[in-house]
Amino acid sequence: MTTLFIDGAPATLEDLAHQALANYGAYTSFRVEGGGVRGLDRHLARLARQSTALFGQSPSEARFRERMRQALAGGREAWLRVSLFSRRITHRDAGWVGEPSIMVAIGDPPPPLQGPLRLMVRTYVREEPELKHAATFGLMRGRRAAQSAGFDDVLFADADGVISEGSLWNIGFLRGETVVWPQAPMLAGVAQALVQAGLPGVGLGFETRPVSKGDLAGFDGAFICNSATPACAVASIDDHPFAPPPLEALRAAWASQPCQPI
Repeated sequence: MTTLFIDGAPATLEDLAHQALANYGAYTSFRVEGGGVRGLDRHLARLARQSTALFGQSPSEARFRERMRQALAGGREAWLRVSLFSRRITHRDAGWVGEPSIMVAIGDPPPPLQGPLRLMVRTYVREEPELKHAATFGLMRGRRAAQSAGFDDVLFADADGVISEGSLWNIGFLRGETVVWPQAPMLAGVAQALVQAGLPGVGLGFETRPVSKGDLAGFDGAFICNSATPACAVASIDDHPFAPPPLEALRAAWASQPCQPI
């Protein structure tokens, strides 16, 4: 069950009707563990950047924290999605500039994705890919197409075959003891940053460079990561198989990053 709060109060039918009819906004989501969040500073910075980009202003960090604490009501284990929107922005009048409303959805943490996953490449680049915005049609359309074709999920590439990101996650490739992150227009995920920060501690290096579909044969393994799934093995991309990646080390890299109190 998910409970919704908007600007610190329970969401009303009017609030939710606007959200359903005017799909303009941004969000971030994460797991609360023992009252803290891994990479909370990164999530807060993302919200501030997105708010400024979409609305011209951003709530303060103190306001974000206050809204999250109100939704938690003393709880220490949960899944939070913090969204930004404005009732002042409509299809007929989209020019409003100001500090947006904060919606917090709170529920049980989703289980991590279970792999290994079979991925299908689809040509697609998200609009404003650096933002985690509310326009998710292309993501869900791609995932549906992949699952209809017998795959588990979708991996996006541009018209030249340069790989970027998945439906709701980032992807990393393994070459020996090095994690290779794709370089392309995409969302820089918080889980990706946390895994990367912990890689030296588990004996792995990393680099970021363009990766195309033609490069897949040069990698030993692949994995996906997001806030619900620190690392999940990729079995194949299209018809190219991969050996299992070092999931224990990758998860340890993520877990080495401390929870930050809300």
